[in-house]
Amino acid sequence: MQTVEPQEEHRWLQQLVGDWAYESNCSPDKPDEISKGSETIRSIGDLWIVGESKSVMPDGDPASMQITLGFDPQKGRFVGTWLGSMMAMIWTYEGSLDDSGKILTLESEGPSFSGDGTTSKYRDIIEVRSPTERLFYSKVLGADGNWTEFMRARYQRI
Repeated sequence: MQTVEPQEEHRWLQQLVGDWAYESNCSPDKPDEISKGSETIRSIGDLWIVGESKSVMPDGDPASMQITLGFDPQKGRFVGTWLGSMMAMIWTYEGSLDDSGKILTLESEGPSFSGDGTTSKYRDIIEVRSPTERLFYSKVLGADGNWTEFMRARYQRI
């Protein structure tokens, strides 16, 4: 196996390493329903990052989440996974940076909100606003072909 040298995309991910506090809203129709949490992102060498988050669900149950991100030079795409203690599915990502170099869009497919066994396409988006602030928001592709945001979190470096 050939050793991979870190590329610009790998270096982009390294800016996320550190300790963060966040507030999130998972119910656009309930703007006052805010969850608070913390996340620690660490490097695995120069090619990968792993983030571990802890929060409380709106029903009061504790929640733990993990995200793993890297860049696959052969695919020319960011790759990764997300999992949470509140569900049995592991989400797999592929994505890319926008032209500004500030917004990473990660695409996935998983169970639809309808609960009828169908799947939907999703986008999780990381927007770096500054070295101390970033956003993470999720969208689902509707039957009408439009993307609808259903979750938004604002992270502050601590």
